[in-house]
Amino acid sequence: MQKLLPVLTLAVLSHAAATTYPLTLTDDLGRKVTLRAEPKRIVSVLPSSTETVCALGACARLVGVDEYSNFPAQVNALPKVGGLYTPNIEAMVALKPDLVIVGKSGKLADSLTAAGVPVLALNPETYEEVFSKTLTLGRVLNREAAAKNLVVQMRRDIAKVEILTRNAPHRPSAYYEIDPTPYTAGPNSFIGVLLGKAGATNIIPASLGEFPKISPELVVQANPELMLGLDVATARARPGWAGLRAVRSGRVVSVPAGSTLDDILNRPGPRLPLALAALAKIVHPELFR
Repeated sequence: MQKLLPVLTLAVLSHAAATTYPLTLTDDLGRKVTLRAEPKRIVSVLPSSTETVCALGACARLVGVDEYSNFPAQVNALPKVGGLYTPNIEAMVALKPDLVIVGKSGKLADSLTAAGVPVLALNPETYEEVFSKTLTLGRVLNREAAAKNLVVQMRRDIAKVEILTRNAPHRPSAYYEIDPTPYTAGPNSFIGVLLGKAGATNIIPASLGEFPKISPELVVQANPELMLGLDVATARARPGWAGLRAVRSGRVVSVPAGSTLDDILNRPGPRLPLALAALAKIVHPELFR
């Protein structure tokens, strides 16, 4: 019976009702946003949103993307409109979008709204928000059935990896570095949850938040067995880090900026299962030989 459940679920989800417009919802900036009609010309200023729009079968509606959006390959041919911190608002407005999808950072939403452009801020940070924001976007785009099916498939693919890692005899302590400030990933962030599902124990206390800036001393005190997001030379050069277990054993895994690994690990979108699989192979390579 359990093996039939996912198939039955997908069948049920495929009959989701069409979205009714005008549609009013509260975005991640706490703004009330009303969409008068189904969006047909979309600008995405977050790579994760770009990937989600395409995964929902609406890639043809994209008329512009941010400078970092590079997946799927077809978005590389679209006009680039800068990024969250270097936006080209004139270029966005010139594309005549009926929706611009942004994050929470910067003042982009205010500037575009002042220019008369509908703006929706979607910024998943926690693991569950990846799924809930996918469903929100599905509703916005009148692709609700596709969004529900996508979420079911993502959870199913994630569960396949978890089956392998759940009973690993040892869960190495791990540190994930977002940037050398250092900013890191807390256990409740989407990266932190993936790290746990991959069979590791995050050294960062949940009380510090999803993506906290930390003191390097915290890492020294925790003495992790595995480090990700920096290279051995960088780790060894930091005060007190040369003697850490991860550095001494060589279990320091760099995630080069712009690499596929960097993209899938740092984008809270439809490639979450691929990110988990990549992490699991790093944390427990013995399970994948």
